[in-house]
Amino acid sequence: MKDELPLVVMARRGLSLTASLKTIWTRVLWPGLFLLGLSPVVMSADLMQVYRQAQARDSVYEAARASFAAAEQKLPQARAGLLPTVGLTAASAKQRGEASFAEAPFVERDARTWNWTLQLTQPLWRWTNWIAYDQARAQLRQAEQQLRQAEQELILRVAQAYFDVLNAQQALRVAETQTAAVEQQWGLARRNYEVGSATITDVHEARSRFDLARAQQVAARNEVETRRAELERVVGELPNHLAQLPGEPTLPKPEPMDVQAWVDNARTNNVQVLQQQATLEVAEKEIARQRAAHQPTLDLTLSRGNTFASGSVTSPADIKTRTQSSQVGVQLNLPLFSGGGVNARVKEALALRQRSQAELESTRRLAATQTRQAFVAVVNGLEQIEALQSAVQTSRSAVEANKVGYRIGTRINIDVLNAEQQLYTAQRDLFKARIDTLLQGLRLKAATGVLQEADLQTINFLLQEEAKP
Repeated sequence: MKDELPLVVMARRGLSLTASLKTIWTRVLWPGLFLLGLSPVVMSADLMQVYRQAQARDSVYEAARASFAAAEQKLPQARAGLLPTVGLTAASAKQRGEASFAEAPFVERDARTWNWTLQLTQPLWRWTNWIAYDQARAQLRQAEQQLRQAEQELILRVAQAYFDVLNAQQALRVAETQTAAVEQQWGLARRNYEVGSATITDVHEARSRFDLARAQQVAARNEVETRRAELERVVGELPNHLAQLPGEPTLPKPEPMDVQAWVDNARTNNVQVLQQQATLEVAEKEIARQRAAHQPTLDLTLSRGNTFASGSVTSPADIKTRTQSSQVGVQLNLPLFSGGGVNARVKEALALRQRSQAELESTRRLAATQTRQAFVAVVNGLEQIEALQSAVQTSRSAVEANKVGYRIGTRINIDVLNAEQQLYTAQRDLFKARIDTLLQGLRLKAATGVLQEADLQTINFLLQEEAKP
């Protein structure tokens, strides 16, 4: 019993052997190594550091930025249709042949010519080009919302992957603590059986729980590696250690606490809704652009040219000529009939606009549903956290009471094992509920289009830098 006393005391206080060894390391060995001039510590990477790393290395986000850079060029391309164009054309030729003049014998003739023309064309009236310019601005707004969506998705993916790792690590710590506690209870059952104060059934039950706890520990360790690999896929290079969520963080509540206000905001400001609105505007501009194909075009033209000829093969005399000319004029083009192609393209654009309208309404409904679900998840998550905190406290008291009852004979071994299982399950569920509530808060802001990097920084303030040997 003297050998069991320290472990019994630690169990009563809710401590584990792992936590005790950690305390010895952080309070005794670690400071001693620093006094000796050694530095055995690698500081944890926090959520913002991981996010910065993902910003620089995530391939999905990099593709979104490249798409936006390409979309930015649509506006200057459309603007070019409103600005003058200048072109220079030049040609040089040499002609050789045989010619007969006044029925005389054929004689060889050759001539050289060259010319160049510089022309400027300024559109005066091209309605399709003006519509195309407005359409390009709508396409740019569409691309901006697509980039915003990619930024918000990156925040959510990083936070999800980061907290999945923390959740798996916490589950592993709980599994290790549970295994140590069950092993202790198994040893106690064996010794009690040897002295005749317990039955062989108690030993078998404790052994069964110990084997199950070991299996759960292996599964938890595998889950940690899986989640770390997923985080590595997002950030490109996995940090050795991550900053941890403290035991009892204060989680923010939704402001305002009115679900309808969040839903109304989502129907207006959701990134996908704004993106779909820009898509609808592009479709409407496309209708106008196709209809404008019937409109006349009017251009102002300015040209300057120079021509030289050394002679002509068909002329008996070699008379060099050089001409210089300038020209100013307007050019009118009036489309009359294009085989029905314009009408067909207009009908196609009308159908595409109808599709965009339907997709916009569908996107608004989806945003409202996602917002309502996220809001309810945050509110219920906060209530669940409060209930699980109470469950952890009462379960810890139940473990202590059952252990005392087992020693005095009022409880059997299975009662202690069940109480411990309930405690560790409540601890694991509490940690998971905190993480799920934080993530649902981010999804709530993403659904309403207000998720920003600052929201990630707010969560990052909740994390604790943890030094790891």
